[in-house]
Amino acid sequence: MGTIGDYNQCSSDYEPDEEGPVLISAPFPFMDEKPQHVLIGETSKCSITIQNTGSDQVELWGIRIFSSNPPNSFALSLMEPPSLNSDERYVRSFRQGSELEDRVLHPDQTLKIWLSCKPNDMGLQQAIVHFDVEDARIERVVFLLAEDKISQSLAPNRSYIRGPRRKQFTMENCEFAVPYRYVREKTQRSRSRVLQEYPIPKNLRELFMNNQVPDVLDEGLTTENYSAYFNALVIIEELNLEKEMRRHNMECVQMTRKGARLLTLVVPGLAEKRPSLLQGDIVRVKLAYEVTAHTIPYEGCIQRVEADEVLLRFADEFHERHYNKNFYSVQFACNRVNMRRLYQAIEAAERLGNEILFPTVSNGRTLIETSPFVPFTSNLNEEQMRCIQMILGCKGAPPYVIFGPPGTGKTMTLVEAILQVYKTRSRSRVLICAASNSAADHILEKLITNEVAQVKESEIFRLNATSRPYHDLQAEHIRYCYFVESVFRCPPLEALMRYRVIISTYTSSSLLRAEGIERGHFSHIFLDEAGQASEPECMVPVANLCGKETVVVLAGDPKQLGPVIHSKDAEARGLGKSFLERLFEHENYLNEDIGFVTKLVRNYRCHPAILDLPSKLFYEGKLLACKENSYSAIPSSDLLPNKEFPILFIGIQGCDEREGNNPSWFNRIEASKVVDFIQKLRDSSSMSEADIGVITPYQQQVVKIRKVLETYDMLGVKVGSVEQFQGQEREVIIVSTVRSTLKHTEFDRAHCLGFLSNPRRFNVAVTRARSLLVIIGNPHIVSKDPYWEKLLQYCVDNNSYQGCPLPEGPDDEEEESFIGGET
Repeated sequence: MGTIGDYNQCSSDYEPDEEGPVLISAPFPFMDEKPQHVLIGETSKCSITIQNTGSDQVELWGIRIFSSNPPNSFALSLMEPPSLNSDERYVRSFRQGSELEDRVLHPDQTLKIWLSCKPNDMGLQQAIVHFDVEDARIERVVFLLAEDKISQSLAPNRSYIRGPRRKQFTMENCEFAVPYRYVREKTQRSRSRVLQEYPIPKNLRELFMNNQVPDVLDEGLTTENYSAYFNALVIIEELNLEKEMRRHNMECVQMTRKGARLLTLVVPGLAEKRPSLLQGDIVRVKLAYEVTAHTIPYEGCIQRVEADEVLLRFADEFHERHYNKNFYSVQFACNRVNMRRLYQAIEAAERLGNEILFPTVSNGRTLIETSPFVPFTSNLNEEQMRCIQMILGCKGAPPYVIFGPPGTGKTMTLVEAILQVYKTRSRSRVLICAASNSAADHILEKLITNEVAQVKESEIFRLNATSRPYHDLQAEHIRYCYFVESVFRCPPLEALMRYRVIISTYTSSSLLRAEGIERGHFSHIFLDEAGQASEPECMVPVANLCGKETVVVLAGDPKQLGPVIHSKDAEARGLGKSFLERLFEHENYLNEDIGFVTKLVRNYRCHPAILDLPSKLFYEGKLLACKENSYSAIPSSDLLPNKEFPILFIGIQGCDEREGNNPSWFNRIEASKVVDFIQKLRDSSSMSEADIGVITPYQQQVVKIRKVLETYDMLGVKVGSVEQFQGQEREVIIVSTVRSTLKHTEFDRAHCLGFLSNPRRFNVAVTRARSLLVIIGNPHIVSKDPYWEKLLQYCVDNNSYQGCPLPEGPDDEEEESFIGGET
């Protein structure tokens, strides 16, 4: 007997396998091996033929709908269900129900009956119909996907076609005409610090390409092999990037002018994130049909990435010669600047010593002298005050850690510590590094807007990479930067020496070394979101600029998102472990020794019920809910089945799809449900769009949801990935999990996509909401992950689950079938 949801036992060409003379057609047959889509509120109908192919009459004892999900959504009838054009007499005579009476089928007789479905909500509609023929029972399993007008409008614009394998070719050993690049006159000091090329050694390249690794990686990380170990890991990562970039190479393609100095190139199949194409990456082109043997290939760079196309900049000469009708061979390469910075930092780290890299009591501090201070920020709690006192009392190594779980005021503590150093240490010089431009900008904003400390404009500087677009920075922050013709630059050494506070990203801090800043110049180096940076990234500022007396402070949470590493081999061997996380392998950090680390435990963001589960799963239940008026912002409408519980799980069995050459997934039924909930939320409360955030793991789902929100003029709702929400919060967070097919979860694990099997991504996603957390997803899929299963059960136990039926139990195999499917 089939079961509801057992999609894999069905096919578009249903071949009856029962014995006997009666043949029964499949109702609502699949289209392209997928269930048909129907509109909610409308009646969809399908005829079923029952044919007696034998020479004897057959007793048909009954036909009934054995099971329906949702209940009562399917009906049987002998007459075709009436349409809008049916006359009133036909409508009055029409009868339908869950079963039909018995009858006799004569030889060669065919009986036609009708099965109809009128769904009231979106998602998978399922039924099992039983036909009792003589002493046998025959069943037919029915699947339909119900959607609304919004979901229908998001249907794939064309079927997904995996991009063809592109022919691999190179333009090695060629001279290139390259675009004009700004080059400032170098001083004697900076010439001695030019960043070396750090080419990958031929023997190591061959070793890795043969799936072998150097012996140092089998030894594990030690004091003696530190440089060799991380150098090998970064090489693995770079080789992986090279391989992935080559997949975008194309032949016989055209480029189109966009303005005077840009060309656009369509690149099918740009992925969710790296390995994709990024601003600053290299592009090399040559005419596909060379006129002469001396045609010079041109090298340019990617100026911007937009959906499935990139904007390219070449030398002026190339733009002058280009015609849109030209055909080109195109090759992409990763911009190696950041990789070279990592190699250089690893090399420089050998001089740091164990007090930084492998700190213990024997090679580090034993006692920190603390003294009272007057805070510039109000309402600092006990742990925050003690943490700042410890940082002010530190003298040199080992690093001090601010362990900041979600919503515990890590950034507030970090900013207060920086302001205290700035105001109370007149000879101090502070470098602050963050994992992203947005995080660095946020710290800048907090420092310059503190009205008590009053940081002087002339003493604070925001260092930006030259590749950062000028318009990417807020207008009020531009005066803290240095730029030439709207291109960000690093100022000369004389100017740098005047600043007491410099803010940068990790890798861009290498510009300070190149300009001539000496080790030990900075009295304090603060590393924000240190859990998101790989150890070589952390070493860019630390190894190059840290002196014996420099105080290094790391702020972050090893339980949240870690570094983004694209080589699974490099990640597994240690590159995916941040310096912050590795420090917690040492006894003093692991035991939370106050002389090495302060753990913040008071959460001011989340409603206690939202905080409870992640506290137990990741922080030994030690987080304290301190949010004031935690119940006031919960909607009082009928949106929540339990008005005292601010987490709602809406179960929906949708369909994950792709379209065109885009490999990114989306689930339009979930997307419509997200928008529907936002509309109801706004209608039933005074909440603004800026109070609402939507987190979803796939870029195409982001695109689809934004498209609908634009249609309804709700542009203030932020929609993005977990990574885009780390460090942020909203009153209401809606999570769309997208997945409705288990078979793709292994792909997600391999490419770091989706929510499943990624505890850190789960932790970040469920701790962004202050007052209400809503999860929209397929419970049959998410229950396969232990963390999401606990959240699902948490909602069920608190009477806060709505939607499709839940999985029957851990041994139930039915949910391993489609339960939505994909196209």
